[in-house]
Amino acid sequence: MDDPIRHPLAYARELRGWSQGDLVARLDRAARSHGLRSGADKTAISRWENRRKIPDLNSQLLIAEAFDVPVSDMEAYGWPCWLPGRGEPLPLGSGYTAQALRDAQRAAMDRRSFMTYSALSLASLAAQWATIEPDRLALALGGKQVDTELVDWLEDTSVKLTALPTEQRQHTIRLMDAHLATVTDLIEDGRYGEKSGQRLHLLAASLATTCGWHRFDQGQHWAAGKLWGAALHSAHAAGDRDFGAGVLSDFAYQSNWLGEPKVSVDQLGYALSGIEHPTARSLLFLRRARAYAALGDHSACYRDLAEAEVALAVEAADPAPGWCAWMSPADLAVDSGQCLLDLGRTDEARARMTEGMALLPPARDKTRGIFLAYQAKGYLQANDVEQALAVTNESLDLATRIGAPRCVSLVRELAPAFRPYHQVNGVPEFLERLKAG
Repeated sequence: MDDPIRHPLAYARELRGWSQGDLVARLDRAARSHGLRSGADKTAISRWENRRKIPDLNSQLLIAEAFDVPVSDMEAYGWPCWLPGRGEPLPLGSGYTAQALRDAQRAAMDRRSFMTYSALSLASLAAQWATIEPDRLALALGGKQVDTELVDWLEDTSVKLTALPTEQRQHTIRLMDAHLATVTDLIEDGRYGEKSGQRLHLLAASLATTCGWHRFDQGQHWAAGKLWGAALHSAHAAGDRDFGAGVLSDFAYQSNWLGEPKVSVDQLGYALSGIEHPTARSLLFLRRARAYAALGDHSACYRDLAEAEVALAVEAADPAPGWCAWMSPADLAVDSGQCLLDLGRTDEARARMTEGMALLPPARDKTRGIFLAYQAKGYLQANDVEQALAVTNESLDLATRIGAPRCVSLVRELAPAFRPYHQVNGVPEFLERLKAG
């Protein structure tokens, strides 16, 4: 079922109990106070809330005035990121860790899938992470003693769940949720020493990150953000700076995915300030390059692609952190190709994507499905419709088999580009398949 609150503007209205007509009246009142006419009616608001049109600058100024949002926020964060009503993350600190984990588990049942943390609150959370040091864990005052054997079992079980093939992991999310709830119970009510406490918090961070990615893949962005916020709290409590940088990069990936590349650039700047491992830095530079490409900043994008390539070639003495251990030349090649595609270098983009697809191991099916959709976009831009259709169908087959709605969404976004080629063999059937799905 679709969420009845379909857009942040609609949600902001709902919080105040305003109908569309009420908002029209407030916009008219704000306009008249400046000797102007708003020109907005319920039809215009419906178009904004159904994402068919973005309000122009004058309309946004009136909306900001109606909701008492400072113009500086409106200018800094763009539509619709500055709208009020999005939940604010809890400040980092040991006193908030369990609450953040509980809030994240409740958010998994929340249907406000369009929501994410605001750019302003994300900036504040990242700045806290970059500048404060974690509190030392204290012994719990009550509850059962958490012994090392129990923590061993919890960690082993978590590893087994996350190591399952992609096709099987779609069926284990409830087990992961339950595992996270158990670890949260122990953190909140258990009695443990500092070492065990660090392990529990790091396990909570790992589980919350994995559960967050599942929600992200399902399009449940509010729940994903809450879970990643809880992961940042837990990694902070465990004193693991590397893991915290990884969580910030997940927020950045989500921001870029949702069309907010400037937010992504800012988050990755904070993350890069707190990480030294070359594999991790390679991933962060690559993700920032994707954001710069989306912004059309050629020089910054090429600079970060070069940094990502240099960092990935470094042979580090220590293994890469678990959250980026999968980073490989295949990822570098395909995402570099996507950057080049965004910047209009189609032929080079196709070559890089083909190179990366050949390097990707079979076990990474979800990544393959996403990369295939990227490839299809490149083929379409080069007017190679038959090849685009072949890889798009392959991506859709794969996404359907492994239960990856995010891949399916990428395929659906390609449908308008196929429609002008209705006469090409296979295109009508493909479009009908999307409608039936």
